[in-house]
Amino acid sequence: MLTAATYSIAMRSYGTQSTVDTHNYSQLVLPLAGELSMDIAGRGAILDRTVAAYVEAGSRHDQVSDVANRALILDLQPRDLDARAADRLASRPYMSMTPEATNLIDYMGASLNKGRVLPHKLQLWVPLLVDALLGDEPQTPSRLASLLTAMESDLSKNWTVDIMAERVGVSASRLHAIFQESLGKSPRAWLMDLRLQQVCRLLTNTELSIAELAYRSGYADQSALTRAMRKATGLTPAAYRRQTRVRD
Repeated sequence: MLTAATYSIAMRSYGTQSTVDTHNYSQLVLPLAGELSMDIAGRGAILDRTVAAYVEAGSRHDQVSDVANRALILDLQPRDLDARAADRLASRPYMSMTPEATNLIDYMGASLNKGRVLPHKLQLWVPLLVDALLGDEPQTPSRLASLLTAMESDLSKNWTVDIMAERVGVSASRLHAIFQESLGKSPRAWLMDLRLQQVCRLLTNTELSIAELAYRSGYADQSALTRAMRKATGLTPAAYRRQTRVRD
């Protein structure tokens, strides 16, 4: 279930000085470049683009490197992983990276560099990553996360409920139930919110015409976007753009 999570992610590099640590949350150490030597509760390994690490909450660990390196460090609170996944990760703290995991890590590293790692993006990304690291077939939460990621990356597509349900592999009625249980919204309401969020970002950060950003965000035309914006914010797209520019 995609409940509200408390993920925290950062990009870090390590040097020749040992950094011993322990904490009450778990971590995934996901190399992006170079390599580092890591010890977790007395078990050592070299991490590079082929090996990732899971540090169980409360485990003493340290890491050193004498070469240039970069890694994503993902902090996970106890409620962020189901018990089965947490147990499986703890049983093998060093994991071979699957191609799927490598692609996901590269994607999030690029997003972090661009300042685009928003909470909802982590909520979509983490279930997919855990499945990829464990070599599992995507479960329903991850399949839902995959759908949400696809919707976010192609909002101009005609995302009907039937198309969404087929993507997840469930019936339309079951998809409604999953969305309500996991996200507190219907599939259509989630999509409408996602489209409006993109419109607001584009209005604030680009000079695209309103007709163009309406098309990119999945609205039939500028009039449809104007009606949706006025209902949600009380402002037309042009007025919203003027207001955000004045604030800047």
